[in-house]
Amino acid sequence: MESGFSDNAAVSIGGGRTIDGSLLVFTFVRSSGPGGQNVNKRATKAQLRVLVDDLGLPAMVAKRLRRIAGSAITNDDALLISCDTTRSQGRNRQGCLDQLRALVNEAHVVPKKRKKTKPTRGSVERRIGEKKRRGEIKRRRGSTGED
Repeated sequence: MESGFSDNAAVSIGGGRTIDGSLLVFTFVRSSGPGGQNVNKRATKAQLRVLVDDLGLPAMVAKRLRRIAGSAITNDDALLISCDTTRSQGRNRQGCLDQLRALVNEAHVVPKKRKKTKPTRGSVERRIGEKKRRGEIKRRRGSTGED
């Protein structure tokens, strides 16, 4: 059962961006897990499929999105998100959209560059002092050589 978004209205995807609802392809399949006979009869698991290029993100943000999404990116550069946390198709659809927004918002955050630091003089002295103490303890464990 495949469908575009219920209407072609713009959908907010986070980061101050909106996307045409027709670019979001929802598929509904049977869910697993608890739910009694409802699980066997209803297709409530929602799967959202959208091409990364259709999101209209800047190149660096799209690159971070691909890295963050990992295995959710298919070979044809589509983002595949699924949600089956509830027994309602509508709430699972909303869950997919929430996951998409979270991914886009996370991709908009530019990671901080790591600044190289070196250990302080005090920490080096403490480390060397502790090594000397441990070595002294181990040296005293051995035989005294007076046998």
